[in-house]
Amino acid sequence: MTTGPHSTPVSAPVPGIGTEERDPRYGDIDLWPTGSVLDALAEAQMTAVAIVRAAVPQMEAVVEAALPGLRAGGRLFYVGAGTSGRIGLQDGVELTPTFGWPGERLVLMLAGGPAALFESVEGAEDREDAARAEILSHDPGPHDVVFGIAASGGTPYTCAAVAAARARGALTVGIASNPGGRLLREAEWGIVLPTGPEVISGSTRLKAGTAQKAALNMLSTALMVRLGHAYRGQMVDMRVVNAKLKTRAARMVRLLAGGTDEQIARALAASDGNVKRAVLIRHGMSLAEAEAALARHGGDLRAVLGT
Repeated sequence: MTTGPHSTPVSAPVPGIGTEERDPRYGDIDLWPTGSVLDALAEAQMTAVAIVRAAVPQMEAVVEAALPGLRAGGRLFYVGAGTSGRIGLQDGVELTPTFGWPGERLVLMLAGGPAALFESVEGAEDREDAARAEILSHDPGPHDVVFGIAASGGTPYTCAAVAAARARGALTVGIASNPGGRLLREAEWGIVLPTGPEVISGSTRLKAGTAQKAALNMLSTALMVRLGHAYRGQMVDMRVVNAKLKTRAARMVRLLAGGTDEQIARALAASDGNVKRAVLIRHGMSLAEAEAALARHGGDLRAVLGT
């Protein structure tokens, strides 16, 4: 199996089976009762998650490698086409409201641009020139982390973008379901999710897509936890942008620091709705003191509180 130099070996799948192959078990699926169709699809989804669980050592290595650059101010890039690209965009765009990840440190690249979110853009995934130009327009560098996602492992747009970013010194990660894919050679780090053939042959929005979604959820959440955006299982850098989240923020401050409704409301108002800072205000700090303490401890609330 050929992968990037820092890839963690995994057990090879059955020779000749990949995301484009057909599984003879499902040859007559159109004749099956609806319940049997759904059961087969559910079984495939569970298989996908089990495959992701087996890739935890690969993901752990990627997270540890990515942390120094991100702590130094690096950006997160997500690059993909079709289903893989849309899954990457979904994971990336949710980091800002969930963990307060700065929008200026997030780059989302989908072959075909925003129009490809809603319909297929013909030939976009084959445009290596467009991919190189787009990613280089963001001037990737040594602190940046680039996730390239492609079920086939061979999507030209994704492979070209990852190769261009790697040449500029960015930490590049290829996530693919076919172990022999080009993406895993172009990237410095590889995460292999060998999901094999789909229930509906070639439809990687199914099992392969589930594996990609789970892997990206795990990678980005682990990064955010290690970067101090979570404390005691709470998203303490959550952006408060609606009434539901305002109520959630108050509940988190009450859990982590106590106080009356009025005290909690004052702390959140003083911190512009940031739970992490409101907790420190409830512990007796001014906003300026809270900002300084967090800066000294890399944004880690537990380190500031010593608990």
